[in-house]
Amino acid sequence: MDGAATTRWLIVGVDGTDSSRHALEWAAQQALLRELALRIVVSAGARTPVGAFGAHLPGEPVPPGEADTPGAERLLERAADWVSRLFPELEVQPRLSYARPLDALLAEAAESGAAAVVVGSRGLKGIVAAFVGSVGIELAARSPVPVVIMPHEHAFAHGVRGRVIVGVDGSEPSRRAVGFAFAQAAFAETDLVAVSAWQPLVAFAAATGPIPPELFDDSTAEEAARGSLEEEVDAARLRHPGVRVVQRVVRAHPVVALLEEATPADLIVVGSRGRSGFRGLLLGSVSHSVVHGAKGPVAILR
Repeated sequence: MDGAATTRWLIVGVDGTDSSRHALEWAAQQALLRELALRIVVSAGARTPVGAFGAHLPGEPVPPGEADTPGAERLLERAADWVSRLFPELEVQPRLSYARPLDALLAEAAESGAAAVVVGSRGLKGIVAAFVGSVGIELAARSPVPVVIMPHEHAFAHGVRGRVIVGVDGSEPSRRAVGFAFAQAAFAETDLVAVSAWQPLVAFAAATGPIPPELFDDSTAEEAARGSLEEEVDAARLRHPGVRVVQRVVRAHPVVALLEEATPADLIVVGSRGRSGFRGLLLGSVSHSVVHGAKGPVAILR
């Protein structure tokens, strides 16, 4: 069989900002860890990049809608060279696109060899950067593969071994998130922390209407959360028996529980939409809030 046909890769969107540089470096580390190639995607339709790589790229911003092919080519070359210097053994595949950044990344994610897409959470203020927060959010809502979003100011915790933190709520996206989290922890040989958050049922009374008095017992909500957590963890553990798992059942809002547990070194994994997601939103409220509040990478499973 042709070796090129079996190659799998991580995809990373780069626009020259600090946020996309964090995404590039993190994606390169993960690709090397998982023995994947790294595909770097740059959109020529974006304005001339400035920031982490852009300082080395002379040229004036082009008007919206006009392709900046020379600037994009320089950025792509600079990004590929940066990664090759950091990880000389890593296979790098530069890819220049003339599509909108979102469309370019979705097209790459739809190919059979794609394992995941990595982007920065937001670029520069205004419209200078291409891969801004709105692109990451819509990408996470539509991508057929997991999307990892890096924070704007990623504070690497040097000397701290990163864990994998996964949110569990019993939904189908949650089960996919748990499966991905176990696989990631197995590759990285690190601990996995599974978090199931619960809140007193009385907090939902106004929104859902009358609740029978017997359901106001907090132990009912806590036991439901614990049962869901144990069920999902036990199912995934069968496929990855070597992963050490710490289970946490926390009385808190899910966003608070996840953000308080995670450090900047940890990868947080969540489903794109939990049990209470609103269909009118691109992402569920929990995944959206975690992306905006996290200090480290967040993986979203659609």
